[in-house]
Amino acid sequence: MSGIYYPDTFTIVPPQSGFKKPGQLPPEQIQQYFDEGYTVVRDFFTPEELQPCRDAIADMVDQLAKKLHEAGKITNLHDDAGLFQRLTKIEEEFPGANILLFKHQKIPKAFRDLWCSERLLNLIEQLIGPDIAGHPVWNMRTKTPNSIALDVPWHQDCGYFSEESYNHLIPTAWVPFLDTDETNGCLQMARYGHRLGKVAAHTCCHSDTWFIDLAEEEMEKTLGVDIKNDLVTVPVPYGGFLLFNNMIPHRSLPNRSNDVRWSIDLRWQSPHENYGFYGIAEGILFRSSEQERVEPDWEKFLAVDRKEVWQKKYFKQVIETDQFDTTVTGPWIGRWHVTNENKHSQAFTKIMKLHR
Repeated sequence: MSGIYYPDTFTIVPPQSGFKKPGQLPPEQIQQYFDEGYTVVRDFFTPEELQPCRDAIADMVDQLAKKLHEAGKITNLHDDAGLFQRLTKIEEEFPGANILLFKHQKIPKAFRDLWCSERLLNLIEQLIGPDIAGHPVWNMRTKTPNSIALDVPWHQDCGYFSEESYNHLIPTAWVPFLDTDETNGCLQMARYGHRLGKVAAHTCCHSDTWFIDLAEEEMEKTLGVDIKNDLVTVPVPYGGFLLFNNMIPHRSLPNRSNDVRWSIDLRWQSPHENYGFYGIAEGILFRSSEQERVEPDWEKFLAVDRKEVWQKKYFKQVIETDQFDTTVTGPWIGRWHVTNENKHSQAFTKIMKLHR
């Protein structure tokens, strides 16, 4: 944990152009983002804009089902089930299918188009200025009903990155693909927890997962969070998204509904700053103040799969893992004190011993 803090970076609104572009938020909402650490952007996308993403998710689930079926892991493709039920049925036959989808996902074109869409980049420009890159860490969340695998505990996103990321803003858009509330796993925010510009001490690994964990007592002590008054449940309707920064503590609630809660995390930062991702992957340039128009180099970006690079870098002396293995490891595990040993932390320890 760094002893240098950057409160101004996360609390002071940067200079604004004064000319509102399509998609940009009113000044009071930008102010809220910097004051509270997050804001809900409603009715931003039309159903027509988001449908290609839903279709891409359905295709990813279909590919996973066929892969499991061909290997004899499931007996039914469940192709009569819809987008919000099929993965649950697959999961009933092969527990951990949701983890496989999380672990082996490749970013489809529909997600890429959303990530660098003109209106969305106009909004991000209000937060970090005209030079914008996509951060290498994006995720599709496969939150099946009543599964703890994707119940993410309290954490700061910076807790997953190296200290080089602590001094700059990394905005995240959490985009759900259905209406979300406290019944199906919307997020909770610890508002104001970003104001000191600090990264608190996390532990690892939460329950049976690979997630880091931030205790509420630590949030109070180190970040000044008022647990009784500052924890806010944040429903997000379909077509909107939750916009937050990399210092604000947050978590997701359990999915107690009958539908899969699909969502994606998309992140941006200045291309002039360190991505804080352990040298595993770089970002992708979307906008530059020195160029009138930037064509994102998707070929270069897609040539580097961060999960594969991590595997190749640290699994050099390890036999190729089972393609249906539901263990997840990553460099963040080594950053924090391991207070709960499970298969994920044990795999990480084994890897690092062999690597040394």
